[in-house]
Amino acid sequence: MRPTLRASLALAAALASALTVSGPARAADAFTLSSPGIGVGNAFPAKYTCDGAGTSPPITWTNAPKGAKGYAVVMDHVPPEGGHHWYWLMWGIPAKTTAIAANSTKVGYLGGNSVNKNIGYAPPCSKGPGAKTYTITVYELSGTPNLPKKSSASVTRDSLLSSISGITISKAALNVTYAH
Repeated sequence: MRPTLRASLALAAALASALTVSGPARAADAFTLSSPGIGVGNAFPAKYTCDGAGTSPPITWTNAPKGAKGYAVVMDHVPPEGGHHWYWLMWGIPAKTTAIAANSTKVGYLGGNSVNKNIGYAPPCSKGPGAKTYTITVYELSGTPNLPKKSSASVTRDSLLSSISGITISKAALNVTYAH
């Protein structure tokens, strides 16, 4: 092997090693969303869908950047034909909150959903073949969104995201999959 090629390979190996060592340290400090109710491989249990009890899943977040004045939550899905379906909207979640229990309606305010236009969580119904991916996102906010100070079916995914666009500090997302 030529000396320059050997030196290049050694440098590449050293850089890969350095990136591997520094990567996890940063990831450990990242704003992270998880759920004790989600299965192995982020499989969404049937109990959180229309095939089960249809309750909202428990969620927990860690390492939110400093400065939170509150949080908002969105659970949505992009179907193959495009657009967005949303199942769960919350805002007005106090800054000290780091978890929301399953089927909780006592933390913050609930918005409408695109399934039945009612207030609160609407369980997804994974119709058709194959697994569907649903995304749960927690937004850390630096202020109070310009939304009602009560639960309201008139709050849509778009109106919630619009009201927090200028006050979002950071966000953490969790993709879950469900196959009927």
